[in-house]
Formats: sequence, structure tokens, C-alpha cells
Amino acid sequence: MLKLHGKSVYNGIAMGPVMIMKKSDEQVKRVKIEDAQAEIARVNRALGASREQLQNLYEKAAAEVGEAHAAIFEAHQMMLEDDDFLGAIVQMIRTEMVNAEFAVAATGEHFARMFADMEDDYMRARAADIKDITNRMIQNLNGGAGADFRAMQPSVVVADDLSPSETVQMDKEKILALVTVHGSANSHTAILARTMNIPALIGVPVDLGQIRTGMTAIVDGEAGEAIFEPTQEQMREAEKKIAREQEKTRLLEELKGRPNVTRSGRTIHVYANIGGVGDVGYALENDAGGIGLFRSEFLYLGRDGFPTEEEQMQAYTQVLRAMGEKKVIIRTLDIGADKKVDYFKLKQEENPALGCRAIRICLKQPDIFKTQLRALLRASVYGNLSVMYPMIISETEVHQIDKIVKEAQRELDAEGIPYRTPEQGIMIETPAAVMISDKLAQLVDFFSIGTNDLTQYTLAIDRQNEELDCFYNPHHPAVLQMIRMTVENAHRYGKWVGICGELGADLELTQIFVEMGVDELSVSPSMVLPLRRKIRELP
Repeated sequence: MLKLHGKSVYNGIAMGPVMIMKKSDEQVKRVKIEDAQAEIARVNRALGASREQLQNLYEKAAAEVGEAHAAIFEAHQMMLEDDDFLGAIVQMIRTEMVNAEFAVAATGEHFARMFADMEDDYMRARAADIKDITNRMIQNLNGGAGADFRAMQPSVVVADDLSPSETVQMDKEKILALVTVHGSANSHTAILARTMNIPALIGVPVDLGQIRTGMTAIVDGEAGEAIFEPTQEQMREAEKKIAREQEKTRLLEELKGRPNVTRSGRTIHVYANIGGVGDVGYALENDAGGIGLFRSEFLYLGRDGFPTEEEQMQAYTQVLRAMGEKKVIIRTLDIGADKKVDYFKLKQEENPALGCRAIRICLKQPDIFKTQLRALLRASVYGNLSVMYPMIISETEVHQIDKIVKEAQRELDAEGIPYRTPEQGIMIETPAAVMISDKLAQLVDFFSIGTNDLTQYTLAIDRQNEELDCFYNPHHPAVLQMIRMTVENAHRYGKWVGICGELGADLELTQIFVEMGVDELSVSPSMVLPLRRKIRELP
């Protein structure tokens, strides 16, 4: 018996025979060539074959897991057409007179390393995509056909790592679980595993030479462990847990596709809060009606410099494509307070919660803000986008935002870049915004109440201060009255209002929110179905 631990990317439990997938250890050799043009022609033929394969993979993925998750193969095709990537390959062949295989491998390694060295988890995970298309190109240069999964039996797939291509080519009905030594929770393989409801572990320190195909394994996503050659007692326990999971899944599955409607016929939109692109799979898996809060600051955190317009546009586009026609509400960057980023060069503040944060940074540094707005406007053509602005306290701020949005639109018009004007709203997080919500409602399309900060500012209690937990009461009558006033003023001017803070998932308050007239509740993905059940039980 061998028990190993890893990071779970999808909970659940499975038991079955192991299938080991090993990568070829064959190294690409550097070969001196005489005819650079002939090698470049080989690259172009390999490109054509790769595009055709990726189109086939896209169609297979679209049929099995939906067009949203098949978009990775469109992204791979776009990478194959990247001028920098292809230009570097051609340049190496011409200047160093090396074979196409070596030029592709060296260029792919350089680009993959560049992504792997980035601070942002999502961008770092893109290194695997570069390696995937590089391997495909080399395989086609060598005339290879790739792995054949047609004879695959129901198995626990164990590998050093898995590319999205390999995951999609497998028969998902025959993948009991996935276990990899490497990989990222933000990788497309992890997202596909979550979408296909396959228990999956990454970062498991398994020596592929010590286990064999056919041996029994238990993969427990909730415990984050893989057990190879389990004892009879462990197998009996696993069978019981599998039975419980199946019953739990059956009950939750009954709620999927059901409307969020009270018994009296009132519909409440239930959306999901996500912290990054990698969380989209969780939102879809739990049947969220849309994304009520996409925290865009994840693109700015954990890195040494500002994300480019292109980086942001690609991230927003991926989320919009993944959600299809469902609404995606992206909050503009909310840096400051407890989210510190050195390269913003913000001054040290004695009370950062009351300092330069969120929209205040954007209005003081409009170039940073406009870059994000341009990315959002460009991404808007790929889905149902809404944009909301945090920490608003005045009408003046809304007018300033509108001015910068219009500047960004004029620039895009002049450059001939397509965009749509998304629905625009503001977050109600301060007593000031609540008190003038009747005025603000006339300037925007919607409100989203951030109850975490609203509670903090209403009660004058730092929510990060554990010493004050005994005084912190999110159910305080003043907080609830603030929410009620906001809803009434929004509805007076025909605007919808949602809640995206922690209180949205507080099932003790669901009936109160419904009675107040709240139109939308946005919660963590795991709370979507429990909240739906609560709503459907209300009178």
C-alpha cells in the first residue's frame, strides 16, 4: 500500500485500475542544414497539420464539454499564428542554419520559460499551453500520429503531466480520475477535469517507475490523497464513500437546470463570485446563472509590473467565452486596503481601509484605468459583459469614470478596433453611496452591494481586526436598513440591484433579501445550489 498526497482540483472519489501515461524521453537533436527555405517549408506544412488537428480537437471538445471549454484549442490555433513565435522559429533557422525540429523546440522552450517565470498563476499556467503546441509541431515535423486512446479501458490515469489535447482525446466516460506529478490548478487540464466532474489531484509525488498499469488505486479529491494497492479495508471504505458521493450528487443534480423561483413565483438570479479565470469551471459545474463578481485585481497581484492591455483582454475574453450568453460582471481593479501591490507605489497609510484604494487609484492614475477599460471594451464583443466600479461615494466619481470610458472608446474608434459598450454599474459599499443611491441610480445601469465593506464602514469596525470579532455583526439592523434603502432607490429608477458580498450566501437572510426585492445574489460557486434550494423553499 502506498498513500500519497497532492492538491485537489476537483473533489470526489474514484477507485479502479491504473493507466500510466509516460512521455517520450526522446530529445530533439540540433542538426546543421544546408537549405533554410526547405526547413521553413517543413515548418509551414507542420503548421497546417497542427491547425487541422486542433480544429478536430475543438469539435470533439465542443461536443463533449461545451464550446466554452473547447475555446482552449482556438487559443492554441491563435498561438500557432503568433508573429513573435513563428518569427523566432524562422529567424533561428535562417541565422543559425538549424533543423526545424530544433528551432521549434528551442523557441517553444524560451516562450514557455517566459510564461513560467511570471508571478501570476494564470499566466504561469500558460507555459503548459506553449509546451503542448510545441510538442504538436515537433510531432508533425517527425510525421508522428500521437497517442492512441481508442483502446482505453475505465482507468485512473496517472501521468507526469497532461496536456489539454491528451485530456480531450480520452473518452471521458473511461476516465475515473486523474493524478499528475506536476500541473497547475489554473491549467486547462484542471479546468476540463472540473468541467467533466472527474476527481483530480496534481502535485502528487509519485514515482512512475514504482507503480504499474493495472494496479488498483483510490483517488480521494476531498482528502487530497491517492492510494495505490489499497488494503481490503481501504477499498470497503472507498466503496461506501463513493456510494455517499453518488447519492449527494444525485440530489444536487436534481437542482441543476431548475429555476431560482420562490413558491409564489418570484425569480432571483443566482450568480457566482470568482477570483480568477481558473474558477470559471467551478461556476459552470455548479450551474451558476452567470458571474456576479469577477475580481479583476487577480491580474495585478503577485507580479512585478502592470499587466498589459493584451494580457487583460485575453483573460476577460476567456471568461466571457466560457460563460457563453450568461452575464459576466467584471469589477475594475480593487487594489489597496488589504490588497497591496508594490509597483503601484502607493504611500504608506495609517488606515488603508479609508485610504487610496479601488476607484480612487483609478481616478488618480487614469492611464492605468484606461488600459483596463480598453481591455474590457475589446473583450465585450465575446460575451455578455457588465462592468462595475468599486468604492463609489459621489456623483462626481461616476461622471469622471464616464469621461475616461468615452476617451477609451474614441481611441478604439480611431484605431478601428471593434468593441461594445457594456452595461455599467457601481458597487454600493459605503454609507455615503447608500444615502445618495437615489441620485446614483439615475447615472448607472445597476447596483451591486458589497456587504463586506458596507458592514465594516457602517459599524466602524475593521473587519481584519480579530480583536473586534465580538462586536462585528453583519446582521446588524443598520446594515439591513442600508441594503433596503439601496434596493428601494434602485427600483424607483428602474435599475436592478444585487448583493455580491458574504451576506449573499447567508441562508438565514435569504428570505429577508427576497422580501426586500433584491434581484440577484452572487455567491461562491459551492453555494449556488444550496442557495437555489433555499430560494425554491421560500413562500
